[in-house]
Amino acid sequence: MRQSIFVSTALAGLVFLSACAEKNADDTVERAFQDVNVVDATNLTDVMLTVADPNEAVNYFKRSVKEDPKRIDFQRGLAVSLVRAKRYTEAEIAFGKVVKMDESTLDDKVDLADAMVRSGNWAGAEKTLDSVPPTHETFKRYRLEAIIADSNKEWKKADSFYETAAGLTTRPGSVMNNWGYSKLSRGEFKAAERLFGDAVRQDPGLFTAKNNLVLARSAQGNYTLPVIPMDQTERAQLLHTMALSAVKQGDVETGKSLLRDAIETHPQHFEAAVRSLHALDNSSKNG
Repeated sequence: MRQSIFVSTALAGLVFLSACAEKNADDTVERAFQDVNVVDATNLTDVMLTVADPNEAVNYFKRSVKEDPKRIDFQRGLAVSLVRAKRYTEAEIAFGKVVKMDESTLDDKVDLADAMVRSGNWAGAEKTLDSVPPTHETFKRYRLEAIIADSNKEWKKADSFYETAAGLTTRPGSVMNNWGYSKLSRGEFKAAERLFGDAVRQDPGLFTAKNNLVLARSAQGNYTLPVIPMDQTERAQLLHTMALSAVKQGDVETGKSLLRDAIETHPQHFEAAVRSLHALDNSSKNG
């Protein structure tokens, strides 16, 4: 009898140990899958922030935030995606939530200021940047400082910030283009031309800088194309820009001639230039 009880107890113990072992194994597997899911989620987050459609990314991060609102990477991802989707007012609100979280960084404040500038909240952007310590020296911070100084017509500050920003990036073409446009708006055409030229040298694919370079030259009465990399379509577009600038300055005949060149240069039908030329011809006849 005792032996039977002993055997039963032993069997029960084995069953218990087996159950514990199975439970531990299940827990281990569950933890492993959780770890895999975290990795997958991280990879998916990266994809959503880079190659995904911006509005699709917004929907993804909205769902993620709803499921786990304490995850700052989800909150930040939502804010960044809203900026990418050009939904700037929503982005400002989203970054406002991010900066209030315990894990937020100074970069989040700079991103909030960026969203504010994009949504037109210049005063808020300036106040936000003022709250960032001067020791936080990043390209984005100084580019925003320059843009805000520009909006306030604080030219010396703007120049200083643009120069600093250009020195903090390996690709300064865009900031040089912004700086050049600032000079152009002040009527400093020579300085603007130099900066636009520098921008194109830094980034030969930056058509905006090429277009602005032509505007700066035209403002000085120089209606020849600069020696810069351009394909046939770009050449036609730049001739069109130069033509409109000439007309604006009262040099109508030069403008017409440039429009004809633009139409002939373009590899396809250049509707905008054709319309401009017809409008000028009709104006001359009616005049």
